[in-house]
Amino acid sequence: MNATSPDTAPDPGRIVLLTTSHRVAPGLLSWPAWQALRTADRVLCADGAHPQLPYLREAGIRVDEAAPTAQELVDDCAGGRTAVVVATGEGDPALTDGLARLAGSGRVRMPDLELLPASYDLPGARLLDLVQVMDRIRTECPWSSRQTHEGLAKYGIEEAYELVEAIEAGDREELREELGDVLLQVVFHARIAEEHPQTPFSVDDVAGGIVAKLVHRHPHVFGDETATTPEEVKEHWLRTKAVEKRRTSVTEGVPLGQPGLALATKLASRVRTAGLSVPLPSGEGIGYELLAMAARAEAEGVDPEAALRAAARAYRDAIRQAEGVSGAEGGEDAEGGEDPEV
Repeated sequence: MNATSPDTAPDPGRIVLLTTSHRVAPGLLSWPAWQALRTADRVLCADGAHPQLPYLREAGIRVDEAAPTAQELVDDCAGGRTAVVVATGEGDPALTDGLARLAGSGRVRMPDLELLPASYDLPGARLLDLVQVMDRIRTECPWSSRQTHEGLAKYGIEEAYELVEAIEAGDREELREELGDVLLQVVFHARIAEEHPQTPFSVDDVAGGIVAKLVHRHPHVFGDETATTPEEVKEHWLRTKAVEKRRTSVTEGVPLGQPGLALATKLASRVRTAGLSVPLPSGEGIGYELLAMAARAEAEGVDPEAALRAAARAYRDAIRQAEGVSGAEGGEDAEGGEDPEV
């Protein structure tokens, strides 16, 4: 029997692997995806509970709940037929691995293989994953399920300092990680807040509040006002903030629990911004000297906390050099290691 020549061999057809994002509402598919679905000879999905199936069927597309092998799918496409596989959340590795093996064997004339993303994540979509993961951890983890706002407070302070350290070190990888740790604190506290018996709120309430605040305090972006310099932006910000807070003193809203240099600098900034003339208190001792230095640094546009940390790092390096120690510092203090949950 004569072998079939390549010119007369039947068209092997086409296989389209359709992927969707669970972070986008089901049914919101791209136009190329709908075209592929409507023109396919067969549409398959191995997961009968796939969230896209009700919407595809509502659109008049017949979907077979089937999980064929790679060879069966190749055979089904013979003669120029097109099969669209609606991928499951796991990505159907058995099928894709099988197709890869057939293609690599060189013994099978393969259909055209196409990976078609039917929906794409919007910016910030992974935040939805974080909220879902946090919800499950809060429910199922023996440690996380017992945490309170008060118990987590120290971690918020620690993570904020570690973020500042990563910024000052210029380590981009460390910066990304520390931003994630700070974000975790926000989501964790918001999840705990959902359980409050009298005044619960969620992470959506937190996000909604800051969105409303940002829009209100940026009338030059979202409204009719104009600002062309950073100074004008700051004027808008202070003016709208004053109306919102209705404070009777510029000291209101200044947390007294922050580090001393930062506290002194914040008070000096509030006084200067408000145009007040308040002489520094006089007194004996290093505290008053530090207060005067912090006020002077703020007037000169210098962050005394950052400046002192930079000087302290130089002092640390000098100590290590005197000790004959070189290279990076060692790991976490054995007595002060981080809790594994945060």
